[in-house]
Amino acid sequence: QVQLVESGGGLVQAGGSLRLSCAASGRTFSSYAMGWFRQAPGKEREFVAGISRSGGSTLYTNSVKGRFTISRDNAKNTVYLLMNSLKPEDTAVYYCAAGGTVAGPTQGLYGYWGQGAQVTVSS
Repeated sequence: QVQLVESGGGLVQAGGSLRLSCAASGRTFSSYAMGWFRQAPGKEREFVAGISRSGGSTLYTNSVKGRFTISRDNAKNTVYLLMNSLKPEDTAVYYCAAGGTVAGPTQGLYGYWGQGAQVTVSS
């Protein structure tokens, strides 16, 4: 079992930055690929970014490339999502997820989910 707790969400103006953190407890954190997903009001949950178990490989959805950075600190059992140049369309509940060996965009790859953190970007 892995428990995931997100933090760092909030309200920010367009063009601003936020850093989300996801702290993991339970089984060995470094054995899981990690991902960030988001769900905007009235929309389905979508993939944002993923990172391999070692942190050596990352993947992003096109809409956040160049603005968001996913990283992890296996010593601290934490994965991060640094969000720069935020836009109103980035407003959503952001979820971190822990999966198997592949940090892909498919939700089915991930077996554990956090409770979500609200990010609101005002125009």
